[in-house]
Amino acid sequence: MNRAHPPLLNATIRHQSLGLGLLALVLFIVGNWHQAIIGFDSRFVLFAQEMLRHGPSFFPTTYGQPYADYLATSTLLTWVLSLPFGQVTSLTAWLPTAIASALIVTLVYRLTAPYSTRWGLLSIAMLLLSSTFISETRAVSLDQMLAAVALAVFYLGYAHDHFGAAKRLHWLFLLLIIGFAIRGPIGLVIPTGVLCSYYLLNRQWRQLFTFGLIALALLAACVGLLLLLAKLSGGEDFMQDVIRMQFLGRMDGTEGSGGVLYYFTSSIGNYALAYPLALLVLLAVVIGGRRAPDPALQLVLYCAAAGLLVMLGLSVPQAKKARYILPMLPMAAIIAAYPFHVSQGRLFAWLRGLMLGVWTLLPALLMIGLVVARRRYPEQLSSLGLMFIVLGMLQVLALLAVLKPRLRPLGPAFAAVLALWSTYIIVVEPLERSLYDTRTFSLAVKAQIMQQPAPVVLHGLGKDAKAIKFMVNFDCDKVPLFTQSSADLAPLQAPAWLVMSAQAFSRLQDPRLRALTPTLTGEFDKDPYVLLHLEKPAAP
Repeated sequence: MNRAHPPLLNATIRHQSLGLGLLALVLFIVGNWHQAIIGFDSRFVLFAQEMLRHGPSFFPTTYGQPYADYLATSTLLTWVLSLPFGQVTSLTAWLPTAIASALIVTLVYRLTAPYSTRWGLLSIAMLLLSSTFISETRAVSLDQMLAAVALAVFYLGYAHDHFGAAKRLHWLFLLLIIGFAIRGPIGLVIPTGVLCSYYLLNRQWRQLFTFGLIALALLAACVGLLLLLAKLSGGEDFMQDVIRMQFLGRMDGTEGSGGVLYYFTSSIGNYALAYPLALLVLLAVVIGGRRAPDPALQLVLYCAAAGLLVMLGLSVPQAKKARYILPMLPMAAIIAAYPFHVSQGRLFAWLRGLMLGVWTLLPALLMIGLVVARRRYPEQLSSLGLMFIVLGMLQVLALLAVLKPRLRPLGPAFAAVLALWSTYIIVVEPLERSLYDTRTFSLAVKAQIMQQPAPVVLHGLGKDAKAIKFMVNFDCDKVPLFTQSSADLAPLQAPAWLVMSAQAFSRLQDPRLRALTPTLTGEFDKDPYVLLHLEKPAAP
């Protein structure tokens, strides 16, 4: 294959990739405007709410104090998007991640479509059918943004060598700085490693060492600037917190932990369908043995090396969470769809049949899953009639498409994409927000406090844990008092409002608090919670 493609083909692919990116963006934000904020998103929405009230800063803040674990980059994006509305919504919070995901779609197509538009479209389908991609796209996900940066760095290096694109070193280093601004040191190291793996496999030693050394110098400069900003924002103590949370905490497992093979084993479920199918494709490539040089197969090997480097590199730190290796997912999706580009090989034919069968039957499998889920959550999933109709129609379309060679395999693949995303948006998201709802109880508490203003005590919620989920719905500058043990409540003066779990209330030892009747009870993050009002004793 020629290194440079005809200009008309380049223009066509660029336009098609942009169109696919825009269509993907619509899918990623559909139904999202003012959804309840739950889980990990609460932290980032609270950051943006405080920035909306107090203005931008180098680090996000909670309770008016700088937060050491992140720079304010993603918060600034949410803040800018929220300014026209005067409030932070789920749309303005998720939109930066959705744009990053749409960019990933665009770049995946640009990498593969020059070889085969079918390979490009099915790579996108494999990406969109991966479970972690779906859940992270419709959330605030710094790791998804980093995945977009890493793929863009890989694309620029690859496109220069294979598509005749200009050598854009300034864009490469700008992307590394953006990666650092989003995710800290790991945000620069991962994209650097991805491109270095390409240079290493391609035996481009000069580019490998030059790019690696410049990236290392850039990392040192960015770390120095980060620590300087930390010292300016919160002094020496805050700078030490930044070092602990962004460096040491990730290495020693303070921020979560897992075994050495955690990413290689857990990804079979967390990154299905792309990851397990990519492993089978690579196995088929190895069994197939040596063959004539093929640029498409070389791209598969480059992607395998980049994905492996991400997984190996992030296996070194003790802190391990499934979302950390999102930068390897686009590579896995490209590899997983490769059998539809090659025509020879019995194993590839078997893999094509396997994938086609999964895509064709996925709407029916989702209907079966919904029937099982409704037995477990009968109250929340009482009305699924519309969802069954949608899945039934998509199942019919998938079966019709598989019978028509002209529509096979793209028809079943994208019927599966629509089935999975509609199920997630219409059923899974509302179910999660019902089970882990924090807004209903928090707003009811806020209404009570506004009627009779008094200090608020959050007992046993954890300043950086459930308290965040409460305050994100409270959305004001009121700084609560945090207590953990019954002894902490002893000096508490009336009047005061106390929020705690029903279990913590039952264990209280202070007689004056045990005698109180809860003003309000309700579910908060899947647990029963109470609101207590400690009133001043009546004057004699």
